[in-house]
Amino acid sequence: MTDPAAFDPARHRVVEPRAFEDLVVGETFDLPSRTVTEANFAAFQVVSGDNHPIHYDVEYCRRQGHPGLLAHGLQVLCFSASGAGLFPHVIGEALLGFIEQSSRFLKPVHAGDTLYPRLTIAALTPQRSTGIVTVASSIHNQRGEQVLVGEQKYLMRLRPA
Repeated sequence: MTDPAAFDPARHRVVEPRAFEDLVVGETFDLPSRTVTEANFAAFQVVSGDNHPIHYDVEYCRRQGHPGLLAHGLQVLCFSASGAGLFPHVIGEALLGFIEQSSRFLKPVHAGDTLYPRLTIAALTPQRSTGIVTVASSIHNQRGEQVLVGEQKYLMRLRPA
């Protein structure tokens, strides 16, 4: 049995954190796949307050030519949150903030679709004492169609001199 006094919660890590200078352009971080459910639609409606029937009325959607509920773009974007994967653990306490996000929604997403998000380091921009990590985000569905393409930026501390 381990000595409880020897345990240090501050050293408990999912992965060993890396500095900005240790990151590599082209490095990928796959996020867990998720199947979008009607419960996701209901939860997003509560959070967003968006009540457009295209997102919450199946019959309205069918009249518009959709097979079922159409996911809100911001709902799809949520599936690319880096916190769902290892990236925030990799950059650890050097993370200062999530500073920018942009995306384009390329294909419709419906309840029952399974989404496969991926983050890829696209650029590393060092500054005086910080650096900006630009991450390309993409989400594909179960048919291999890209439904979202975007970019996220994170501000990190540089390794002390």
